[in-house]
Amino acid sequence: MKISGFTFCKDTESLYYPIVESIRSILPIVDEYVVALGVSTDETRNLIQAINSPKLKIIDTKWDLGLYKNGTVHAQQTDFAKSKCEGEWLIYLQADEVIHEKDHQKIIDACAAHLNNPEIEGFLFDFKHFWGDYDHYQEGHSWYDKEIRIIRNRPDIHSWQSAQSFRSIPNFDGVSYRKKEGSRKLKVAELGATVYHYGWVRPPEIMAKKVNKIYEIHTGTKQRMDYAFGWGNLQKLSVYRESHPSVMKNRITAMNWTVNQGNEPEFMRHNRLSSKLLSFVEKNLFGGKKLFGHHNYKIIMQSK
Repeated sequence: MKISGFTFCKDTESLYYPIVESIRSILPIVDEYVVALGVSTDETRNLIQAINSPKLKIIDTKWDLGLYKNGTVHAQQTDFAKSKCEGEWLIYLQADEVIHEKDHQKIIDACAAHLNNPEIEGFLFDFKHFWGDYDHYQEGHSWYDKEIRIIRNRPDIHSWQSAQSFRSIPNFDGVSYRKKEGSRKLKVAELGATVYHYGWVRPPEIMAKKVNKIYEIHTGTKQRMDYAFGWGNLQKLSVYRESHPSVMKNRITAMNWTVNQGNEPEFMRHNRLSSKLLSFVEKNLFGGKKLFGHHNYKIIMQSK
């Protein structure tokens, strides 16, 4: 059995993505790691090359925002990296997602156990969304709690929308990453492993810069906010008391900014009244179970 890791990235160093930690977090359990590296103006290439592993395969790409609109360039870049993988199973991590070493064996065992079981097309991970710092995380209604991060290496499986998930698209035209017609959800097994998502942990000014860059990729408009990002009152959030992946130790120690607890941007979905009401009901009446959520997968085997 061969397992490949893959990702896409661009200008991750200047935007404070933990790309090196992300790659290192699964490097011990994959046979290769494919990185689709977009043209960057910072030290992203040097940082990745410094990992100095024979498993790494860096492939240079150029993002076409004219052809791949509304964030779909992320899906196209994900698909490109996927197409260069050789493993039977493919582990996908975005540049701000990290796996804990405690889940390594669980991942290997699940991939081996279901290698010859075609009913399982992928594996579902739990998600932990850190917010502002490494001690607080979001878990309300508008935050997805599970997503596909391991898939079979099949040509009909493609990245979906802005690369959050995957779907089966047998006759894919190579462009329409947001078109549901002609696609279907993947049949997956819950893995019981966790993706640690650090996409909202950055210095305030860089957080605003990242928000603007993502907004530009999705809308073509270059600026959404011209002020330092605010995370609101962290005391209202859940506190994380367990260990982080060991690869994150140096980055966590190096945190040198004060979290701006000013008002959060109004465009954050969890600030909508409907989301707040649903979050309250889910937490207090349904034990945290998400209600009315859209899931881009079909669970056919739950974790034990």
